[in-house]
Amino acid sequence: MTLSDELIKLEQLRDRGSLTSDEFARAKARLLDNPTSSGPSVAAINRFRRSQSDRWLGGICGGLGISTGLESWIWRILFTLLLFIGGTGLIVYIVLWIFVPSE
Repeated sequence: MTLSDELIKLEQLRDRGSLTSDEFARAKARLLDNPTSSGPSVAAINRFRRSQSDRWLGGICGGLGISTGLESWIWRILFTLLLFIGGTGLIVYIVLWIFVPSE
């Protein structure tokens, strides 16, 4: 559902009397302040940065630890295991190192 569709629905609810003017204003402000309300996972991806303080090589595992709430050593073990399973850990790590901006 697009932002305009949601605003139209809110106006319809207000016109029917289901929402008061105050509730309509708060809901409209919430929609306009956060137009990309796709959930917390999208917000975590958007704020994902390479760590400058918790880094061994490129800061990817430290940044993943900050973004996901898991310890960075868990991410390091995961990338190491993926390295031994076909080398995908190294490829993913290098791609993230290239494309993820630093803090």
